[in-house]
This record gives sequence, C-alpha cells and structure tokens, in this order.
Amino acid sequence: MTSSRYLVARLAQAFGYFRRNQRMADAATEMHLLREAEAFLGAAVWEKVENIEALSVEYWNLRKLIKERDAARARLAQCSERLNQAHEERVALLNSTPENDEGLLDERISQLLELEALSKERDQIVNDARDVRRTYIGLKMKLEVLSKESDATKSNKTEIDNVKTRLIELKARFADLKQKRIKIAETIEEGDRKIDIIDDKLRETRQKRRGQASVTFQVIGEGNKEISILRAETALIETKMRQLHAEIGRYVSRNANQDPTCAAASAHQHGLVDVMRALRRSISLNHRLAGTA
Repeated sequence: MTSSRYLVARLAQAFGYFRRNQRMADAATEMHLLREAEAFLGAAVWEKVENIEALSVEYWNLRKLIKERDAARARLAQCSERLNQAHEERVALLNSTPENDEGLLDERISQLLELEALSKERDQIVNDARDVRRTYIGLKMKLEVLSKESDATKSNKTEIDNVKTRLIELKARFADLKQKRIKIAETIEEGDRKIDIIDDKLRETRQKRRGQASVTFQVIGEGNKEISILRAETALIETKMRQLHAEIGRYVSRNANQDPTCAAASAHQHGLVDVMRALRRSISLNHRLAGTA
C-alpha cells in the first residue's frame, strides 16, 4: 500500500466503495511478511548488536542458547552413534544363533515386529485421542461462552446447536478411540505372553544370548527415547532463538535511521530495512482504510 494507492482508496471510500475485509487481509499478509523479515534480519545482524544496550538481554540470551543448542546437537550425535552400534550388536547377536533355534527365533522376531507395529498404532491412537480431547475442551468452552451471551439471534442458536452436535461427535470419537486402545493393549499383552513362551523354550540354549539381547534392546529403547528428547530440546531452543532474532530485527529496523549503531549493524541489509519500513507504513494505511487504526 503506497501513498498514492492510499489516496485512491480513500477517494473510493468517499463514493461508498469500502473493502474492509480486503484491507484487513492485506494487513495480515503484510504483517506475516514483516515478522519473517524481522526474524531474518535479526539472524543476520545479531552478532553486531553486542554494544547496543537496549538489545543486551537478547544478545546474551542468544549466546547462551547457541551454546545449549550446540551441546544438544553434540549429545544427539553421540546418542545416534550409540544407537547405531546397538543395532549392529543386535544384528550380530541374532546372526550368531544356533541353527536349531532359528525357527523359534524367526517366530520371536516376527512377534516383536508385530508388537512394534501395534505400539506405534497405539501411540497414534493416544495422540489422536489427545487431539480430540483438546478440541472437545475448546468447543465446550466455546459453548459456555455462547450460552452466556445475551445475543439470542437465529445464527447464534444455530451455532450453539452445531457446537453441541460436534461435541457429541467428538465424545463418540473419543470413546471409539478408547476402545481401540484397549483392544490393542490386550493384543500387545497377548503378544507379550507368546514371547514369554518362546523365551522359556530357548532359555536352556541361549540364556546368555537372551541376557545380551535384553541389554541391547534396552539400549535401543533408551537411545530412541533420548533422541526424541534431544530433538524436542533442540527444536525448543531454535524457537527461542527465532523469537530473539525477531526482537533484534524489529528493534534494529525501527531505529536504523535514528541510531548510528543500529545503522551500522544493518548496513549490509539496508534494502531489507527499507522494505520493512514500507511494510509497516502499508500495514498502518491498510488499518486506516479498514477503520481499525
């Protein structure tokens, strides 16, 4: 939204051509672009803002988060290496089994793969149920709010009825997921019993190998869990870093013309700063045209 386009739009409004929804949509799109630009600019210039007192907190927090992220990545690499070694040991252990136990071992491996697939299915059901529950709680709160509002229009009543219908559907969906989870849990339990029977048959000839396999499977399970935790930790750190980058980019771009230190820090991103300034002006003009400024 340039000044000339703003004047044209104002003139159009004077003749009754009012496009409030379009202006709000344009402002929202431009705001998204501005936020992306702020994060990009902050990531590009943060190392140059150490001497800007107003950004001292963001700068040193970034320094701290970078060390934490690098440490988490190093631990993740180590954990991945240990996990790969555990998988290699598992393969070697299975390949060294006597021939007379191969039939039972093939059955055991097949059962373990089936249990693994069932566990994944159960985890997905649990995640789906959690999402359904969150949606249910949100709609229930919406229903409470709508029910307390004094507006008793037909559209309001229709929306309340729709929410109630949706709540019933979600409740039924949750109950269905619960039954599926119980059924899968029973199947997993039955599979565990079958594995115990197979292990009993193999105990005399492979007691030592079973102990080694137990350790290896435990290492794999713990390794997978640790990798998931470290990946989540790294993602959280990177999210915090992006937020700090956005704060730095916002401050530097807003003060590049007034503060020499900000101007120096963003000198190689001068074109981006100009674009961001134009976006802010365009957002302001669009809000004026929409009547929200």
